[in-house]
Amino acid sequence: MMNVSRAQLSAWAASPALFVREMFGVVPDAWQEEVLAAFPKAPRLAMKACKGPGKTAVEAWLAWNFLVTRPEPKIAATSITADNLFDNLWAEMAKWQQRSAYLREHFKWTKDRIVCKARPETWWMSARTWNRTTDRTQQGNTLAGLHADHILFLLDESGGIPDAVMATAEAALASCIEGHIVQAGNPTHLEGPLYRACTSERRLWHVTEITADPDDARRSSRVRVEWAKEQIEKYGRDNPWVLVNVFGKFPPGSLNTLIGPDECRAAMERVYRPEDIERAPRVLGVDVARFGDDASVIFPRQGLVALPPIKMRNADGVQGAGAVARKAADWKVDAIFVDDTGGWGASWIDCLRTLGHAPIGVGFASRPNDPRYDNKRTEMYFEAVQWIKNGGALPNVPELVAALSQTTYSFRGDRLLLEPKEQVKARLGYSPDDADALALTFAQPVAGREIFADRTMHYDAMRSRGRRFALTEYDPLAEVD
Repeated sequence: MMNVSRAQLSAWAASPALFVREMFGVVPDAWQEEVLAAFPKAPRLAMKACKGPGKTAVEAWLAWNFLVTRPEPKIAATSITADNLFDNLWAEMAKWQQRSAYLREHFKWTKDRIVCKARPETWWMSARTWNRTTDRTQQGNTLAGLHADHILFLLDESGGIPDAVMATAEAALASCIEGHIVQAGNPTHLEGPLYRACTSERRLWHVTEITADPDDARRSSRVRVEWAKEQIEKYGRDNPWVLVNVFGKFPPGSLNTLIGPDECRAAMERVYRPEDIERAPRVLGVDVARFGDDASVIFPRQGLVALPPIKMRNADGVQGAGAVARKAADWKVDAIFVDDTGGWGASWIDCLRTLGHAPIGVGFASRPNDPRYDNKRTEMYFEAVQWIKNGGALPNVPELVAALSQTTYSFRGDRLLLEPKEQVKARLGYSPDDADALALTFAQPVAGREIFADRTMHYDAMRSRGRRFALTEYDPLAEVD
């Protein structure tokens, strides 16, 4: 069992890095050493970080250091969500306690509180959570009620924490002997406590910037170089997800919107020859109207060309499915994706199946294929925008330009998230049905088409729809393009 003298406690208070090495047997990274060294003299510490460099470990080290070396301290910890707090920082506190016999002997860890066994009423750390739906006053109360000579506030994933929460922490520093605020997070928001600490309030904060940039000598060694290079190669150095998660940088304000109107208008002027896209699959995206003033939209797309959409109002499942079936038969489509969010498209899907088609229902809130995105809607929209930037041609639909260029995104944790559709509708004055239908054509990858001299045939798609297709219909002697 470790015996700790007053001299050792004083040394640990002055040097949290020494505490980490002696208490846990760990050698901190260079950037972690910087944060630990700054803590005793800095009332405000901010860590603006890429994904996965070990910032939560630093928060836990500082919390344990404060609990061990200060008399009767009080610590409050919060995060962007309750799940994030308990799954990350609170679990990290338990992890490091298990590595120290001294901490196990003197402190008790519970699901929402850590207390000194000798003085549990006055010597503790508590987990605090806040509700996104509450007002500013209620959010600010998350950290309220702390009064002690030695106070520490920990704000994990502070990029998305409300300003009201930080304001409460700031107020508590006014009456203590020693007080600290430590915040850390990914730079996901162009507002809030982390953004202000790195910009307008920089003079008040000791800011440590942590990157995984493969070309930066000070990059975090805990993030694999191979992973960072893969993300840059796949998505580009200017991609907002790469900026936040690889480089640890705030996305520029211009990237808060999905795409600019000029890029959309340029896409409307592009022209491709039929032979340029003949091998690409033909896909229908079907957005089903939810309310009386919304329109149901059938959007056809083949490869780099999106064709003029078909719009219907007040169409029931039978009428809508009939229109989709006619377009599918006339155009010989390879896939039909129908918006099934909230079950609105269920009748359309059922009727299409009755007519011999195999529509695929898509829930906008469902899980995406790519973990960069928070939900399927976000993934599809970003895929559509990337398609435009890669040369996609749009039909002349002004409402589509407005919807795409006025839809914004933010982050939930480290995942990209589109603003709610209701907000887009309120801004536009109409529902972005055209954009939703176009986005649905990117719901899942669809195999390309086989081109023969006398006809176009996509066997896999025909078979998947249950249609009869005989291999003898293919002439093996016909010249293949």
